[in-house]
Amino acid sequence: MSSAPPESESATGQQTGCYVYGILPSDVELVDDITGVGDREVKLVRSDALAALASEVDLVGPIGTPQDLQVHQRLLDLVAAVAPVLPLRFGAVLDSEDAVRAELLEAHQDEFIVALQELEGRAEFMVKGRYDESALLEEILSQDPAAASLREQIRGKDADATRQERMQLGEIISNAVSVRRDQDTQELLSRMSGHSVASLVRDPTHELDAVNVAFLLEGDQEDELNQVVRELRIDWDKRVDLRVLGPMAPYDFVIPSQGTAG
Repeated sequence: MSSAPPESESATGQQTGCYVYGILPSDVELVDDITGVGDREVKLVRSDALAALASEVDLVGPIGTPQDLQVHQRLLDLVAAVAPVLPLRFGAVLDSEDAVRAELLEAHQDEFIVALQELEGRAEFMVKGRYDESALLEEILSQDPAAASLREQIRGKDADATRQERMQLGEIISNAVSVRRDQDTQELLSRMSGHSVASLVRDPTHELDAVNVAFLLEGDQEDELNQVVRELRIDWDKRVDLRVLGPMAPYDFVIPSQGTAG
C-alpha cells in the first residue's frame, strides 16, 4: 500500500489515485450518495467476498488536512452503524481500483474475512470523562493537608516570591489527578465487566481527563453501557462530566497489518 505524495503528483506522473477508507463484506450496499475526501463520490470496489470503501483522489496537492481526517472518520463511523468495517490508515492510497483488488482485497482476503466475521454485530463506543476543575481542586485540598498548607502559603502572595511553593503544589495536584484517574478508570472497567466484548484504556489527551476508554460492544450491550454511565454520573455527581461516543468504527480493536490500522 502506498500513500499519496504530500504536495505533488506521484513519481510516475499519475495525477489521481484510489483512496481507501475501509474494508467491508461484499454484500453491503451504499443506499445513499456519499462523498469522501475532496468531495469525490464514494464507491465500493468489490472482489469476491470483500469490498473496499473507496473514492478517487487527486495526487496533486496535499492529502492529510484536518478536514480530510474528519471526512475519513465520519464515513467509517457511518458505515459501522450498519455493517462490520475494518478501518484503514488515514491517507491510504493505491494506484487504481485494480490495485485495490489485487494488492489489498485479494492479498489479504482470508485475514480480512476472519476479522470481519469477528466484528459482525459489533461496534466501538468511547466513554470520555473530564474532571470539573474547581470540584477536583477542592477535593484534593480537603484530603491532603500538605496541599492545603501550600495553598494558604501562596494565597494573595507574589507569584515570583512563592514560585517554589507553587511548583510543589502543582506537583501534588498533578500526582493526585493521576491517582484519581487510575481509580476512576478502574471503577468504569469494573462496572463494565461482563458488559463488553473488549476494552482499551486510551492515554489522556488533557490534564483534566478522568476516563478515556474504548469498548467493543455487541449490538444489545449499548443499553448496558448507557446504564453504567448513568449510574456513574449519579455516583460521581458533578465531579466528572461523562460522555458516550458511538457507534463508531472499531479503530482500537483492529489488529494492524499491512492493510489495516485504527
